[in-house]
Amino acid sequence: MRSIAQSATRLWQNAERSRALLPIMVGICLACIGSAMLTTAVSLHLGKPGISPQVVQIVLTAYPVGFLIGCLVTRPAVAQYGHERTFVAIVVVALLAASGFVFTDFLPSWICFRLLGGLAMASLFVVCESWINLYAEHHNRGAMFSIYMLTTAIAVLLGQVLVAMVGPQSPHLFPVAAATVLLALISKFAGGRWPALPATDPEHASSARPVKRLGPLALFRLAPVTVVAIFQGGITNMNIFVLTPIYGTQIGLSAATTVGLVTTISIAGMLAQTPVGWLSDRFERRIILLVQGILSVTLCAAIAWLGNFSASLLFVLFFLYGATALTVYPVAMAFGASQLHSRHMVGASGTLLLLYSIGNVATPGISAGLMEHMGAPAMFLLLGGGAVLVTLAACYNLLRRPVTLAAMPALEEQA
Repeated sequence: MRSIAQSATRLWQNAERSRALLPIMVGICLACIGSAMLTTAVSLHLGKPGISPQVVQIVLTAYPVGFLIGCLVTRPAVAQYGHERTFVAIVVVALLAASGFVFTDFLPSWICFRLLGGLAMASLFVVCESWINLYAEHHNRGAMFSIYMLTTAIAVLLGQVLVAMVGPQSPHLFPVAAATVLLALISKFAGGRWPALPATDPEHASSARPVKRLGPLALFRLAPVTVVAIFQGGITNMNIFVLTPIYGTQIGLSAATTVGLVTTISIAGMLAQTPVGWLSDRFERRIILLVQGILSVTLCAAIAWLGNFSASLLFVLFFLYGATALTVYPVAMAFGASQLHSRHMVGASGTLLLLYSIGNVATPGISAGLMEHMGAPAMFLLLGGGAVLVTLAACYNLLRRPVTLAAMPALEEQA
């Protein structure tokens, strides 16, 4: 009877904590919808004739550059003003950047708007992920992170749906995107204050001003599989969505079939978030990452070897790959957070997002070059190679001696 009562209490507490995430998830969802709309709208506008390719390249590059900057500057803001106030300030910056597209089509100014947009989205992710990691407990961190990942995935999809509803060539695309970001700001005030974070240890009562950022090497010593898996997540998410259309064209698929593959992998990632998050709260996360790595390698090999045989088989393999590879990020983040002291959460989230964005930016060109010289299946050589690294890192993390909290001062010195 006692175990039943304890289970019921835990379920109720988990439900309460999940409901507490609602205002945050609504805000981040609306902001992501607006960002997704702006990304598509800007790309459509830059595709018009008469625009210099050099200007197009600079405008498109501004967003990832801003994203990298956002990963670096958010930690001091959270230390000074806290998660909630920083969130509001960042949404205001995102709104100003989105509104700029409404009032001018002067392309050099768009570079600044996209830079601010990338900075704002990276900062929002750092604030939300570090807040969730601080608010969650070990037994529900995976589930909460899966809700967050599901929210962002749905937001990107809804952004594209809104673009289609408004009309790809409509002059109202930018105003609608800006209005969506404005709703994100309004929802923050309509939803009330965020739930209080757990009290910190007296020893670290000043943790609102955290210690130096834990760098990638220090984080690797603490949780090797998290660092490798987050970087691989950046590689996977960017390459699979940007290069799948090229892959489909090179193997002779129709445009409709290629779009279907991208949609399939997106839906698979969304559907798998909740069950994988549930599993990661009940089983050893390093083992789950090991299984995900092995499955990803196997599926990459299967797609590379069997992709030309049958479109139906390709859809099945892409669905399985999406359900496996697109759920590595939340499991890796949940495991990494479980190894950290609360005062390191914000800095670690920024560092991990920085690694993720480097994977986003650095590897599509490499993958495209491999496809050009070795054929379309070479795309999955890169993705499969990254999955091999996740598998090896998970094995290493399982076999090595764990780094204890006693070793944290030495890690901080390395930061």
